[in-house]
Amino acid sequence: MDQAELVGLLRGAVDAEGGRWADLGAGEGAFTLALADLLGPGAHITAVDREASSLRELEEAMVKRFPQTRLDVKKADFTRPLALSDLDGIVMANSLHFVRDKRPILAQVKTMLSPGGRLIVVEYGANRGNPWVPHPFSYERWEQMAAEAGFENTRLLGTVPSRYLGSMYSAVTYAPRTTTAD
Repeated sequence: MDQAELVGLLRGAVDAEGGRWADLGAGEGAFTLALADLLGPGAHITAVDREASSLRELEEAMVKRFPQTRLDVKKADFTRPLALSDLDGIVMANSLHFVRDKRPILAQVKTMLSPGGRLIVVEYGANRGNPWVPHPFSYERWEQMAAEAGFENTRLLGTVPSRYLGSMYSAVTYAPRTTTAD
C-alpha cells in the first residue's frame, strides 16, 4: 500500500490534529507515519514493537518526514502490560491477528485510552488464517469482540483489496465516555 492508501484507512477516525496516540505492533511504522500525516505538527505518538531494528527504521523515517511530531519508541510486546494511559487514540494495524485470545489485550487497551478515546484496527477481512496471519477476524467478528470488551460506536472506516486473504478493512471503536458506578 502507498502512503495515500494508508492515510485513507485511518482518516475517518482522526478528526483533530495533535494529541497523544500509540501504535501497538508498529513494525517499521507504515501506519505510524500515516497517523503522523493526519495528526500534524505537535502530535505525540508512542510506537511499540518487539523488534528494535524496525523501531530504528521508524525513527529515521519520522525525523525525515515529520520532524515536528514527537515520537517515542518502546521496544516491548503489546501483549504484556504497558505504561501508557490517557491516550486520545491507539492504532493496531495487522497486529491483533497474531494473538489468539484477544480479550485480555482489548481490556488492557481500553485502560490506556482516555474516556471517549478511539481504537483503530486494520485487519484482514477473514475469520480463517494461515501461517503468516494466524488469527484474523472479519469486521463482523470485530463488532462482536469490541462490544464484548466494552467499546462503543464501532464503525467500518474503509476496505481495500489484498492479495492475502482477499481484503483488508479499517474500523474505529471508542472507549466509553463515562464509567458506570458499581
